[in-house]
Amino acid sequence: MELSSRKILLLFAHPSLDRSQINRKLFEASQEIEGVTCVDLYYEYPRYHIDVDREQQRLREHEVVIFMFPLYWYSTPSILKEWQDLVLEYGFAYGANGWALQGKLFLCALTAGAPESAFRAGGENHYRIEELLRPIEQMAVTCRMQYLPPFALFDAIGSAQSNRIQQHVRQWQAVLRGLREHRFELSEMQAGFKLNDIVRQPMDPEG
Repeated sequence: MELSSRKILLLFAHPSLDRSQINRKLFEASQEIEGVTCVDLYYEYPRYHIDVDREQQRLREHEVVIFMFPLYWYSTPSILKEWQDLVLEYGFAYGANGWALQGKLFLCALTAGAPESAFRAGGENHYRIEELLRPIEQMAVTCRMQYLPPFALFDAIGSAQSNRIQQHVRQWQAVLRGLREHRFELSEMQAGFKLNDIVRQPMDPEG
């Protein structure tokens, strides 16, 4: 039996979008993919007055949830933490009766200013990116979601001065289409340190 396409909810957080060289391109490229609902949280909630009922309904209507953001001080921009605190309520997302998110796929799509070599023991940032994302991983686990490794671009500033951005955007669109159309095995996605590993080679954006 053919599986129905997954609906994807992309929650985007960039507090200085007018200065973004990469995240803006990724967000705009995501909007081109059918079946992806793209939400700019800073645009929708400039005063942080998050509509909890609206956000919970969005979660109910989608099978994949993505946080897209630049890494700020080893974490997310603040509105994503506010979103977690308010939207992922006991009895909705976790707890005895909190089954609304059970089985949904979750991942982070992030950019980091430092090169990947800085994210390791002995490196400038001491920890691998998956270690820094443990609190978000535990959030997903507590909400009974299936956590996937992040899709990450390192050395974001340097990549803006090279041809890496275009390839990264193409790979990201391939990830979105693959998630939507069940092209990747769950075990394959969960096996790597980064989701980039499953689309390492340049891919046709329509592929």
